[in-house]
This record gives sequence, structure tokens and C-alpha cells, in this order.
Amino acid sequence: MTRPTDACCGSVLVVDDQRDFAVGLSRLLSGQFPGWTFEVRESGAEALQELERGDYSILLTDLRMPGISGQALLTEALAQDPSLTVIMITAFGSVATAVAALKEGAYDFLTKPVDQEQLFRIVGKAMERSLLLRENTRLREKAANNELGPMLIGESPPMRRLRKTILAVAASDYTVLIRGESGTGKELVARSIQALGHRSNAAFVTVNCPAIPEPLLESELFGHVRGAFTGADKNRKGLFMAADRGTILLDEIGDIPHNVQTKLLRVIQEGEVRPVGTNDAVKVNARVLASTNRNLEAKIIDQSFREDLYFRLNVLSIHVPPLRERTQDIPLIASHFLITVCRELGVPQKELSDEALSYLSCREWPGNVRELLNLVRRLAVFCPGNRIEAAHARLAESASALGQESGGTFSPYKESKQMVVDKFTRTYVERLLDHTQGNISEAARISGVERFSLQKILKRMDISSGSYRKG
Repeated sequence: MTRPTDACCGSVLVVDDQRDFAVGLSRLLSGQFPGWTFEVRESGAEALQELERGDYSILLTDLRMPGISGQALLTEALAQDPSLTVIMITAFGSVATAVAALKEGAYDFLTKPVDQEQLFRIVGKAMERSLLLRENTRLREKAANNELGPMLIGESPPMRRLRKTILAVAASDYTVLIRGESGTGKELVARSIQALGHRSNAAFVTVNCPAIPEPLLESELFGHVRGAFTGADKNRKGLFMAADRGTILLDEIGDIPHNVQTKLLRVIQEGEVRPVGTNDAVKVNARVLASTNRNLEAKIIDQSFREDLYFRLNVLSIHVPPLRERTQDIPLIASHFLITVCRELGVPQKELSDEALSYLSCREWPGNVRELLNLVRRLAVFCPGNRIEAAHARLAESASALGQESGGTFSPYKESKQMVVDKFTRTYVERLLDHTQGNISEAARISGVERFSLQKILKRMDISSGSYRKG
């Protein structure tokens, strides 16, 4: 049974011209959902006045009422607050009218006499939706206002712990080892450490260690003198000297060659560098930050990484959590990225629908935040309108996967198109059956697909509606 658990969840307005019926519903619901508040009104006019005064998440209204009907109340209420979740109540003989109300924006409907289990299920789902809408609105506003400043985006417990750790580490001048999977934002952590410390106004130098060929890495890091090797026609300061009085980030330190590890150890120990081609040491005062997605302990065992260098780097350690450990941050991150990307492109601001944000939140992100950013960029470029729906996200995701099979070769157009359609159909039907708890008739009604056609789809996809039934 769905039961939102927030201590202070929201308010529900129950409207019916039969007061005893409305009060009875309110009592049933308040017992099932104690965190919510319930108000009762006996007419559409009273309900509109109450909606103007109060902050309601859900409207539960009878369809047939004297004066302002439930249908008219629905139209007026959604005009006032498009995020309001409206549930219609109707006699069995008026189901067709209730279906028409769904097309005009109602979330769902109940028939009289109201079944208690169905009441709790539909209202519970409506509460989940309203909480998601409210949270997404708050996150969008926060992203738009850029309240997070230079810090990493997110409000999940792992991100709160990370920010506290960054603040503590920034106050010192010790060497820091930043660990985490690819795409989690390790460089942003390093920049935050530098920005919050006393070296914030000094240089911040980043070295992508694997990107520099091994013969050149020593010279890049420590510099060289004229004549040190072929092509060295003048003295050159290395990146450590460029970072003097500032900070240097050694990105992907786990891939640094073994011979350079020995010389790097001396720099960290002695605070001085020795340019290639000379025995003269030069003092440098650079704070060293290092990042890696490698298992350094395993590399120490296979002797590809020096144990003494590991301990020099690992004075302070920070773990950057992967996106799968903080999925509640995804709506905020995606909204922030979309605002930034639209500004970069110089296009009108686009918006992710709540269904799109929900889809992104349920998806696995092996590439972490970087993968999410890339998908948002594709959506900003290819989505034709200003509102991005879940279907757009699925198509963009499927399109990015085309050509990745069989070593990057492309399938024929019709096969590729069918693959995208099948993936969308399966995802849609599975979520639909989950919503209706395997009820085929209700699923057909909501989707607008004929029952017979929906059954054919289930058979083709080898999906059993029985597996979605509860109880």
C-alpha cells in the first residue's frame, strides 16, 4: 500500500455537496495518511475561494454538483495552479464524463460507491506525484538562482558529507588524494578545495597525467634547461613552478610512469624540483592534489605504483560518490545543466517535465555526472520545443546507443528505428502496468490503446500483466 512518509506532506481539499460523504472520505484518508491535512467544502464556489486562500496539493471533487460543477471546478482550479493534482469522483453511470475530465487535466477518477482500497491507492499515487512536483519546482528554482555557488550540486546525504569534507580539507595545506569513478566530478572537488582555501587567489594548474607522452611528462612537470634534449632550445619552467604559491592537481595519478613517480616523491618530500638537464634544485611551494579512479592498493601489490608515494599523497583522502549513490540529486543536477547549456547555446530556456526528471532519476548512469551532462546537451540541441518530455530523453538515449554495437558499425535504418521504438514501447508498457497494478482494462483506458491491441503488444514483448498484480 502506497503511503507517503513525509512528516509534513501537504494539504488536500475534498469537495462534495453531500457533506457527510465528504467528511467521511476526509476521515478515512486522514487515518491512512496522517502527515497530510484535509479540508472539506460543499460547493464549487467555496472550493475556488479556499484554493485561492490556501496552498493545496490535491483536489478531490465530486463531478456532479449544483452551481459550479466538478468539471468547471477542474478547469478553474488548474487555471489557478497547473501543478494541482485533481481526482474526480463520479457515479458509475457517468464514467464517460470522468474520462473526458481526464483529457482536460484530471489525474484520475473514483466511482461511487468508493472502494476503500482503490481510494487509498489512487490518492497515495496522487500524493507521490504532488510531492515530486513540489520538490522539482523547488530544485528548479534553486538551480536557476545558482544558490550553490562554486560547490558541487546536490542535497543528498553523500553530497552533504562531501561538502563538509571539502570545507575541512580546504582549511589545511596538506596533500589530498581524491578518489572516485570516472565522471563523478573529481576535478570540481579539487577546484572547490582550492577556491575555499587561502590559496584561492593563486594559480590552479591541472595536469592530465595519461595525456602527456611518457618522454615529455618529466619535462612538463619539472621543467628543463636549454640543451637538455633534442629540441630544448631554451630554458622552460615546469608546471610545478607555474603552480608556485598555488595548487597543482595531478589528474589520474594512478597512470603516471614508474620512473616519474620516484622524482615526484622527491618533490612532495623536499618541496623542490630539479629541471631536466641540471642538478640544481629549485624550491617550490605548491599544494599537491591528486585524483584517480584506479585501485592504487592493487597497483601497489603488482608493483606498478610506489607504496611510499601512495602514503605521501594519501595524507588526506576524499571519496566522490557515484551518481547511483545519490539519485535524489539528479533532478537538481539535470535542471542546472539544462539552464547552463541553453545559455551556452544562446537558445530560449528549455524545461524538463516532471516525467522526464523521474525517468532520468530511475536510469543507471555508469558514466556518472559527465554522462548526464552529455545527455542534457543532446536534449538541448535536438528537442524541438521548450518542454522536454520523458519520450525525448528515451529517444536521445537510444540514438546515442546506435552504432555502438558490433564495434561501432551501423545497423540498417529500419532495424535501428525498430530498436528505438521497441525500447520505448517496452519501457512505456512496463511503467503503465506498474501504475495500474496489472489491470489491462485500466491500462488501455489510460494509454488510449484498444484492449485487444494492448494484449497483442504484451504478447509480442513477452510481458505478463500478472506479474504486476499485488496481493
